[in-house]
Amino acid sequence: MDSRLVNALRHSVRDCSDRGLSAASRWSSELLLSIPPSRREALLSDPASTFSTSTPARSRSPRPSISFADPSPAPGGGLSVPSTPAGQPRVPPIDSNPPDLRIQEIEWESRDEASLSVAQAYVASKEFSRAVHTLRDCKSAKARFLSIYSQYLATEKKALRDWYKLCDDRKQPPIPINRSLLELLGMVKNATDPWLLFLKALFLSRLSRREEAIESIILSISGYPWNWSAWTLFGNCVGDGEEMSSLLPLIPLSGDHPLVQMFQIKTMNELHSPTENELAMCDHLLTDDFFKGSPWVMSLRACVLYHLHDFGQAEKQFEKILALDPYRIDNIDVYSNILYVTENRLKLSRLAHEFLELDKDRPEVCCLVGNHYSLRAEHEKAVKYFRRATELDRTYLSAWTLMGHEYVEMKNSHAAIEAYRRAVDVNRKDYRAWYGLGQAYELLSMHQYALHYYQHATALRPYDVRLWQAQGSCYEELGRLREAVECHKRALLGADPRESTINLKLAKLHEDLNEPADAAAYHRRVVEVCRIEERPVQDYAKSSIYVARHHMTTTGGDLLLAKEYLERVAQSNAEEVALASDYLKKLKAILLVPKPSAPTEAHLGSCEAFFLV
Repeated sequence: MDSRLVNALRHSVRDCSDRGLSAASRWSSELLLSIPPSRREALLSDPASTFSTSTPARSRSPRPSISFADPSPAPGGGLSVPSTPAGQPRVPPIDSNPPDLRIQEIEWESRDEASLSVAQAYVASKEFSRAVHTLRDCKSAKARFLSIYSQYLATEKKALRDWYKLCDDRKQPPIPINRSLLELLGMVKNATDPWLLFLKALFLSRLSRREEAIESIILSISGYPWNWSAWTLFGNCVGDGEEMSSLLPLIPLSGDHPLVQMFQIKTMNELHSPTENELAMCDHLLTDDFFKGSPWVMSLRACVLYHLHDFGQAEKQFEKILALDPYRIDNIDVYSNILYVTENRLKLSRLAHEFLELDKDRPEVCCLVGNHYSLRAEHEKAVKYFRRATELDRTYLSAWTLMGHEYVEMKNSHAAIEAYRRAVDVNRKDYRAWYGLGQAYELLSMHQYALHYYQHATALRPYDVRLWQAQGSCYEELGRLREAVECHKRALLGADPRESTINLKLAKLHEDLNEPADAAAYHRRVVEVCRIEERPVQDYAKSSIYVARHHMTTTGGDLLLAKEYLERVAQSNAEEVALASDYLKKLKAILLVPKPSAPTEAHLGSCEAFFLV
């Protein structure tokens, strides 16, 4: 970390606050606070660093950024990314205004200072229309941003209040239908200021014009990288991990820049698909050189561990966060999910009571209390709190999904389907809602529908073993055994090498398909895994007998292997002891018969005859 980065972070606190972007300002201030005071003061007092608050932040990276020659979308709807003949992208002119215009902007901002102060106070108290009226004669770019943003917030508030007038459906939409978005977009259509480009991206995103929104976001970040609201909006526009990989090179900052790393970690968490790479980035950002004491970065790390199913380490990380900031509510719902999965009733109960007293009207707290009641099997009370969370925030995805889970537990499939559908309406990128829909339709024995939703979930999370198993079960119920085999094989690729359930399922499917050799291969794998794990013989007795029988009735079968398997079962206390002993007698009789130089049909027939008795 150098002085320029700390200065940029410090100035972003005021720049974002002045424009009503309170979430971005809070983010910047919390990160700045996490830098040790002695180091922060030393960097800020560095005479080599000069920084003007009225000049947009520049990308300091030597890495060239993408050039967007035309801010309008490409004919195909995608990003227009012209490059040089050598294939190297060009650097866009971030601040192309001539010096006299920059001086004029400073004069306008100075003249608008009083109006801006009043408007900022109105925005803080959510009096958006008053802010717009106050700024009506102002000319500075900051005043223009605040005016347009206030108009947007005012129209969003009105749309949320009057949703029933604009929506044909009786049910309130998760995101309000705002009829003023096109008009607002027209106000920033030809914007070059990075803040106005952020607003343009916001309006385009709300109009579901995702590719154009991404283009405007990248241009906005080029002009002012430290607006975290722009990065958050960028993450919301990313569809999946593959698209994320394709967009990272377009960002006009180097890949090791802390902003890029934080954006990547947060977005992969939201896509429920972080990897060890994101975990390493978190560890890097939590070193002495960056934000060692940041609860926000720690929460990123805790969420990565949660999605990697390392619940023990994730719980320890959340404990560290609460030790530093005991009143931090952000991500407390994720912590409650971890305690729920690990069935830590005592800690979850204590946490629920503490945070319910702290702020009972935060959706995350309602979700925490819902998990508390769910773990106690009080599903009606759990639904009550999850519903309360959705009333406080209709876009709160986790509450809709968890409510669906509770209805599944209550065997109320229709209510579960409704809750999961609302979750999908909020965010189509969350595999959990699609998976929940599949489970609900499976409960109704509507396997074709269940398969459809499982396929959606698998497309979002292609390495999840459970999703492939669920698909395989649906294909099996539909009588499409060959597709079921392929799904379970795919599940086996990502499963634990010591896994035996999927191998057993594949063995059974091959038996049903009359493919004994393949079935025997999977049964043998079950036996090997169980023996390595030193499991009791009862766990693999049936598989041992199947493998032994297969080798006794097959040309060139390994009779010694069959004998070993049968002896192990015969010497155990498994239910199959009598059957194994019977087969062992027959096998010993076969072994006493002199073998011909080449197996004859008569010899093979005598082996098979033993199993017809």
